[in-house]
Amino acid sequence: MLEFGQTPAAAPADLIRDTNEANFMKDVIEASKDLPVIVDFWAPWCGPCKTLGPALEAAVTAARGKVRMVKVNVDENQMIAGQMRVQSIPTVYAFWQGRPVDGFQGAIQGSEIKAFVDKLAGLAGDGGLGEAIEAAEAMLAEGDAVGAAETFAAILGEEPENAAAYGGLVRAHLALGNTAQAEGLLASAPAAIAHAPEVEAVRAQIDLARQAASAGPVTDLLNQVLAHPDDHQARFDLALALHASGKVEGAVEELLELFRRDRDWNEGAAKAQLFKIFDALKPNDPIVQKGRRKLSSLIFA
Repeated sequence: MLEFGQTPAAAPADLIRDTNEANFMKDVIEASKDLPVIVDFWAPWCGPCKTLGPALEAAVTAARGKVRMVKVNVDENQMIAGQMRVQSIPTVYAFWQGRPVDGFQGAIQGSEIKAFVDKLAGLAGDGGLGEAIEAAEAMLAEGDAVGAAETFAAILGEEPENAAAYGGLVRAHLALGNTAQAEGLLASAPAAIAHAPEVEAVRAQIDLARQAASAGPVTDLLNQVLAHPDDHQARFDLALALHASGKVEGAVEELLELFRRDRDWNEGAAKAQLFKIFDALKPNDPIVQKGRRKLSSLIFA
């Protein structure tokens, strides 16, 4: 597995531990200089603690080494509880760089627990995954699809729900001609990222590639449209053929013209196709920006 960050991810056995007055400085204050540390003040007789504790542990485990959790039994460590001014339990504090940065009292909902842990996990950065994604994208752009696929896969080994890496891995397989494997990856994408922009973009690319396989000759379709400007099917097919031949901007222009002539034709096919093309490109692509502006002006005209 590739090592992306300077600080390796903590092993599962090290993520969650009990501490006491003798080890609090080492387990919390010192440890928080490397990773955020959540401190759960609890007691065996505390009912809400029995719900909150396991939920916190699950969220910390799901964070895959980006945050640690330390549990303090207040009955056995009253001095720590007093120093932290714990007046009721459960009480939770979060430490980063040796200082408390967040916290709450009482049991909270699962969604709030996840948000709390995710926020803390972000304090230490992404462990270099962002740089690794940029490197993989550069490999893909330079034609090294094998290296890109290996790097994207390694990133997913560290963070299985990283949408950018998942979409990149699918695109790498497409570049290698592994269309069936790319489609399989899309079909099995984790639910949390199945509809992320990076995944939807490559799904749109595959749909467009399928359309390109059946696109007609550009010259014949262009002549048909020139002779019969109101032949909406011919104009739509011309847009498909233009896109298949790499003339993306021309395809967008034809679809915009079709939308201008009849926005409801074939259940709004022109608009749907435009969005498919936009989704397949990067949001800051000039073709996307210009096309979206023109489409908006037509919609609100």
